[in-house]
Amino acid sequence: MVIEFYILIVMLAVFALAVFLGRFPIGVSLALASIIGALMAGYGIPLRHLVEGSFAYLDPILIIASAIVYMEIIKETGALGEISRLIITHLHNRPFWMLLLITLFIMFPGMITGLSTAAVLTTGAIVAPALMHLGIPRKKTGSIIAMAALYGMIAPPINVPVMIIGGGVDMPYVGFELPLLFASLPLAIVTTLFLGYKYVRKVNLEQILPDLPESQFSKHGIRLFLPIFVLIILMLATRLFPNKYTSLGMPLIFVISSITAFHSGKPFGFLRVAKKAISNAMPVMGILVGIGMFIQIMSLTGVRGFLIVKAVQLPSFWLYIGIIISLPLFGAISSYGASYVLGVPFLLALLGRNEIIVASGLTLIASLGDLMPPTALAGIFAAQVVDESNYFRILKICLPYALITALYGMGMILLANILAKFLIV
Repeated sequence: MVIEFYILIVMLAVFALAVFLGRFPIGVSLALASIIGALMAGYGIPLRHLVEGSFAYLDPILIIASAIVYMEIIKETGALGEISRLIITHLHNRPFWMLLLITLFIMFPGMITGLSTAAVLTTGAIVAPALMHLGIPRKKTGSIIAMAALYGMIAPPINVPVMIIGGGVDMPYVGFELPLLFASLPLAIVTTLFLGYKYVRKVNLEQILPDLPESQFSKHGIRLFLPIFVLIILMLATRLFPNKYTSLGMPLIFVISSITAFHSGKPFGFLRVAKKAISNAMPVMGILVGIGMFIQIMSLTGVRGFLIVKAVQLPSFWLYIGIIISLPLFGAISSYGASYVLGVPFLLALLGRNEIIVASGLTLIASLGDLMPPTALAGIFAAQVVDESNYFRILKICLPYALITALYGMGMILLANILAKFLIV
């Protein structure tokens, strides 16, 4: 076997040992694996490559940092709680539309940050008590939140795994809106309806009112939602009227929208909120730094080329099996890492099919890693939100829907050229 194979095995082994035995953060473990891989290949400690790799995903890091601060701010002002209250009080007697909007509400933070955990810990935490008082069992409430958060991570406008794959094959993040909506929205709606609809057909509003967030609308009026309106307007302007005046960039859009939150709702301390938000986002930003280093060293040592060649040489049947099995399992460590280490070779092996549709399907499958032990970020946090002590009870409920999601993603890959005719504008 070629030396690149042994380097890859050593890098993965160092990474696994650092995570599971050393209890190092995932980002630090990736950096250690990168250094050992470079040493094994005879490059010493290549500081230039390590630093260059650490900046490879600066754009997604800035988006995540600014977006998570924005989400924490509008949560503090009471805007998120007010939206939850409005949905439930006005649609409690229309269970289909109520669950539909609750699903979109849970997904929203994931859609604008690219993080499933952002959705679980903000909107998921807000609606969890109300969902349980609507009659949905604790475990199924946690499952709804976990699955909606996963689909929110995949939905547009921000999909970090697609950005990572695109960075690996020089594919711009353009034209993904409809494919990513197709990949996420139908599954999110169907999953929530199957899990919760039968429990919410008869709702006693008086019983759930005490568990809804306190209304802020009477105090602040429509300006409570000003940061959300500004965000939507700026994002639409960037896409509908692309020029040098409207191309602000996502981090700047989030910063501007955050500034408009002052005096829009409940008062908040900006430094306290920003510190809390960045602290929550730091592990994910660290993962992206580590992935950048890992990828840079894989390219330097030839491991990346080795993986691509082997993936291209796989027979079609085993390639598809490898996609369905390896992406979620590797994603258990990091769905972002799976998107590059495996997603890029798989995308290159599937050349001839529309790359945008294929990348969307691959990231949908990779997102399931946020349900898989040992990290299981979306699942474990969803269990905490609903006070469920045993995460595996939630995982058991989610598994059939995870399998359907994997098959749906594979269907998108197989039918990529057909779907492209309808989804690529």
